[in-house]
Amino acid sequence: MTYPIVKYGEPVLETPAEAVTEFDTPELHKLIDDMFESMYAAKGVGLAAPQIGIGKRIAVIDLSVGEDPVQKFVIINPEIIHKEGTQQGEEGCLSLPGFRENVARPFRVTVRAQDAKGVWFEKSAEELLARCILHETDHLNGRLYITHVSALKRDLIRRKVRKLVKAGDWD
Repeated sequence: MTYPIVKYGEPVLETPAEAVTEFDTPELHKLIDDMFESMYAAKGVGLAAPQIGIGKRIAVIDLSVGEDPVQKFVIINPEIIHKEGTQQGEEGCLSLPGFRENVARPFRVTVRAQDAKGVWFEKSAEELLARCILHETDHLNGRLYITHVSALKRDLIRRKVRKLVKAGDWD
């Protein structure tokens, strides 16, 4: 099932998600499959459960956008345990369509998370994958990438979104 992507302005996007406590259930596996399907339909490389209106600490990532099954992975209840270096790069978000900003992020990260069976693992990543893990973890903490840009840029984006809402173009 493809879920609609929740857009900026919805409270679920700015509320820290709840930890997942039940693993290896048909419901969890179906949700994860649906999240990948929803992410691919939106042409994204990462999707957090709050972006489909579900306040759970689950994110799916696939930099290949469905082209290479080996790159597909899930992080549940993730914690960033190591950050190193700096990188600058343009970021966008499925929940903020039409907006892109230059964002500074660590170059290398290590995340500790659980898989769909509840098994803890650690994954280290660099460059775009590191950026994606940080972006999705931010979503699970109730933050969007615009919290990493200047107050002026953030205010401009908010004003543009308000205009789109007022014009009925932000559904």
